Amino acid sequence: MRYVLLGPPGAGKGTQAAILSEKLGIPHISTGDLFRANIGEGTPLGKEAKSYIDAGKLVPTDVTARMVEDRLSQEDAQDGFLLDGFPRTVEQAEILEKLLANKGTKLDGVVNFEVSEDVVVERMLSRGRADDNEETIRTRLGVYRDETHPLIEHYGDIILPVKAEGSVEEINERTLQAMGK
Repeated sequence: MRYVLLGPPGAGKGTQAAILSEKLGIPHISTGDLFRANIGEGTPLGKEAKSYIDAGKLVPTDVTARMVEDRLSQEDAQDGFLLDGFPRTVEQAEILEKLLANKGTKLDGVVNFEVSEDVVVERMLSRGRADDNEETIRTRLGVYRDETHPLIEHYGDIILPVKAEGSVEEINERTLQAMGK
């Protein structure tokens, strides 16, 4: 059970990943959590990532990919995982495919949480974060759309579309159905 989770900010990926991780018995691997853990533990990769972040730069793909590779090699991820936040580009998708091929495996599917922009804006505004205003949210959605559309085309027939509107339980039910569980 090796899945990538795609969806715009505010689609509920984190919420669904936590529930799915528990139900399926596989880890939710979020690149945000990986960055925080590596930086917090002062690992060599964490120090490298922090140097970019401190300089106000994006962490390069190769650093992120090495963190993901390290995490996927850990014992709890051997039987599967839910990968959230990587890949974000076709280049990263190709890196992930090579990493998995080297382990003699591949993805079982790519869950694409589909949600209307208006619903995302409403959800994110209701969180009440200082940096969440409608203009900023719509800009982030535009960036997500530009980055992710090529990924959806790249993954093609392993894309599992899930309507991510409704209750958490309804969305979880749809997700498990899409995964064939």
